[in-house]
Amino acid sequence: MSFRTTPSVDYVEDVSPGTGALAPRAWYATSDAQSLSLNGSWRFRLSATADAEDDSFAEEGYDAGDWAEVTVPGHWVLQGDGAFGSPIYTNHLYPFPVDPPHVPTENPTGDHVRVFDLPADWPADGGAVLRFDGVESCARVWLNGTELGEFKGSRLPHEFAVAELLKPAGNVLAVRVHQWSAGSYLEDQDQWWLPGIFRDVTLLHRPTGSVGDFFVHASYDHTTGEGTLRVDSDVDGRVSVPALDIDVATGEPVTVAVEPWSAETPKLYDGELVTAGERVPLRIGFRTVVLEDGLVKVNGRAILFKGVNRHEWHPEKGRALDLETMREDVLLMKRHNLNAVRTSHYPPQPAFLDLCDEYGLWVIDECDLETHGFTEQAWRDNPVDDDRWTPALLDRAARMVERDKNHPSIVFWSLGNEAGTGRGLTAMAEWIHGRDPERLVHYEGDWDCRDTDVYSRMYADHQEVERIGQNLDGGTLKRRELPFIQCEYGHAMGNGPGGIADYQQLFERYERLQGGFIWEWIDHGVTHPELGYAYGGDFGEELHDGNFVCDGLIFPDRTPSPGLVEYKKVIEPVRIDGDGADGTVRVTNAYDFGDLSHLRFEFSYQVDGFPTGAHTLAVPPLAPGESAEVKLPASAPDGDGAEVQWTVRALLAEDTPWAGEGHEVAWAQRTVASRAPLPAATGAGPTADGDRITLGPATFDARSGALRSIGGVDVTGLRLDVWRATTDNDEGASWQDDTRWGVLWRQLGLHRMRHRIEGVESDGDALVVRTRVAPAAREVGLRTVYRWTSDGTRVRLTVSVTPEGDWKVPLPRLGVRFGLPAEGTDSAAWYGSGGEAYPDTRAAARHLQWDASIEELQTPYVRPQENGARADVRWVELGGLRIDGAPEFWFSARRWTNEQLDAARHLTDLTPGDTVWVNLDHGQHGIGSQSCGPGPLPQYFLKAEPAEFSFVFSVAE
Repeated sequence: MSFRTTPSVDYVEDVSPGTGALAPRAWYATSDAQSLSLNGSWRFRLSATADAEDDSFAEEGYDAGDWAEVTVPGHWVLQGDGAFGSPIYTNHLYPFPVDPPHVPTENPTGDHVRVFDLPADWPADGGAVLRFDGVESCARVWLNGTELGEFKGSRLPHEFAVAELLKPAGNVLAVRVHQWSAGSYLEDQDQWWLPGIFRDVTLLHRPTGSVGDFFVHASYDHTTGEGTLRVDSDVDGRVSVPALDIDVATGEPVTVAVEPWSAETPKLYDGELVTAGERVPLRIGFRTVVLEDGLVKVNGRAILFKGVNRHEWHPEKGRALDLETMREDVLLMKRHNLNAVRTSHYPPQPAFLDLCDEYGLWVIDECDLETHGFTEQAWRDNPVDDDRWTPALLDRAARMVERDKNHPSIVFWSLGNEAGTGRGLTAMAEWIHGRDPERLVHYEGDWDCRDTDVYSRMYADHQEVERIGQNLDGGTLKRRELPFIQCEYGHAMGNGPGGIADYQQLFERYERLQGGFIWEWIDHGVTHPELGYAYGGDFGEELHDGNFVCDGLIFPDRTPSPGLVEYKKVIEPVRIDGDGADGTVRVTNAYDFGDLSHLRFEFSYQVDGFPTGAHTLAVPPLAPGESAEVKLPASAPDGDGAEVQWTVRALLAEDTPWAGEGHEVAWAQRTVASRAPLPAATGAGPTADGDRITLGPATFDARSGALRSIGGVDVTGLRLDVWRATTDNDEGASWQDDTRWGVLWRQLGLHRMRHRIEGVESDGDALVVRTRVAPAAREVGLRTVYRWTSDGTRVRLTVSVTPEGDWKVPLPRLGVRFGLPAEGTDSAAWYGSGGEAYPDTRAAARHLQWDASIEELQTPYVRPQENGARADVRWVELGGLRIDGAPEFWFSARRWTNEQLDAARHLTDLTPGDTVWVNLDHGQHGIGSQSCGPGPLPQYFLKAEPAEFSFVFSVAE
């Protein structure tokens, strides 16, 4: 009897970081040494297990011509139209048994082959290095039949010396990539599991005497205005910075007057590191990061982080991002007033950090480490507290720090994310502090701050954040002396996040609170031919976390969501306060470093939402933190009963690298004169004719009192509505013990309210319809009276609502809903907020006259839910009707019912019908961020209490 000999794959489950790779070093994009990109089309073979195939494919002469092809950088599961497997999304659960360091025998393994020739001018002397910038999750590498080694650490660079193996033509590079490995236990990072060679593969010539590792130290003394530069280099050479007249030997410090680098003014000096064999361009930013007086200070000033967490994502390419996509991200961040990014939960592609240096963003660079799934067994066997894994942790820390250490944008090194606590993390922190004492160390899981330089938390609610700001939170002595940041807050999943303006007020009120980072930047939707964008479970995964992967401020196609527009307003760096009643407004500079000389200010009045002409507002170039009372340039016009408001806008005075002249940075709006009250609309009484009642332009069903038409426009099903398609934040998270309103609403039955008619009667000139609205199986209800009056051309509806019973939950919404014929109801015009807004997401609600198609009124959240409400609406016109409200109301319109919206899992589930359904809401419940964080604050609850509101309907002119 004989047995087949299978190749050894012990390295897959080895906890060590790998073998054969060179020591980590500083990354740089270009030099005068030659390089050859090995990106492009590679031959590819997929096996079901790690040992299914032998190693013969790595040998010279092996014919892989009949293999499939994949693109590198790329993930094989996003190529081949499903032939190469599918993505898997989990938040924290490992998609394999937790039995470290073992992984399943069913381990998708991709063999990659690339045959390449050296350029004709490739130098014959010197060395050569083969560099992989990112491979998930374990790779074994051969060149021309010789094994180079294997490595783990998916989002970290690995280099191999290959000079002696290269030949002029026909070089065969073979890479075996395993989806699962011991390294997978360290990479449980709330994202799609996507195997493949997903970052660049490059061959680098290393001339004799070429640059090795180097460390640019560029500090700034804010008291003298001088910067000190020293470049430490493994290979002796010289450093020149022509703009500063610097030409010194490596290792030699030099002090000169400089302009400092900051996220607001990212001044970079072009320099060069020259050794005997290579010239490397440098981009040098002078800045000093310290922990002083219990605060994070840069260049002598405490900074306020207005940040976002950023996973790398593209809906078709996954984490294989190109430079222009990364630039688009940075430009969007800058244009929306963000000043910081946390690279959750791994070092990004290095070019992204170049962009942060160039355009100006503070960076928390996070290590490629998360072991979140061990929470399921109370952190038992957690690798970060197991000495066997410490070499791998230190390797990951070193590869991050050494790669990225020359970026001025980085102010924190983060040990990782949600990995519990343990000796391995302490070892990482000690190594980082020793290697780079010029930056600070972050890690959220260390609540006692044993290893960190900042007290960092996730999703602390407003009340706790305020206690921390007041130094009433307790904790260890060290923690009490440290600044506080929310490394994650404002969970941007679906409609939301709500309550971020309330957080920002706390950040600005208490010095210890140095801001935070919204979770997160982009929805990780995967482009799908039938579903539009797919999320967890859409690829048949047995274990998944649904659309929890779609929790970004931008949609998968990088369109800003209403949440990003809201965040831009909340964190704007200029504050404009006061009502202008005394002829002035107060302008405050909320920048950390810059004055306001780069802005121009524009002032205008609006009458019933129409601008009357712009004026220049003379604002002095205030220094950071300074305020001034600024005289308004014009008197308010006589509105003659119309509403009068003013708006102040802060605009870029000239082009910048990230936005053009005229880009709006901040704004404020105030009401000077309120609009006249709605007309009473009385004088014409109801008349009955068979099964119909006529009241002015309106007709009603005589038996039920239901509205049938207004001015010849058919109206369907007008009645009280309290249900909304629950948002992700309404539903909350399964692990939360807090009140999850969406769950409680369904338990009460608010999604299946029943309407009982108690009477249809005339009351003087009014038609009165009395009803009771209540959920099946419950005794609570809403006594509802519809009172209709008319002056002959208009009809006024006054709705009175009186709760009955013991209401223990707030209402989702309170208003009326009705249908209009889809034919002829293509668009709407209104006076109110231009974009989507809810009670705790309305900071960005600007009041003007607007118009939009019915389709444009929808917000395309990846998982359909309540969306698109316009706030503070005075009037709306659609479908031939004009509707004025008293008081102002929320308005939304869609081509499907709230119930259909609620049932949909993807946008493709929503099919337009023959009716446009309109909601006119007196109130909406707040949004909050309970999909992972706290729910709405109590002041944003829509309590079940007596209410009365009115609408006047007329035929639109």
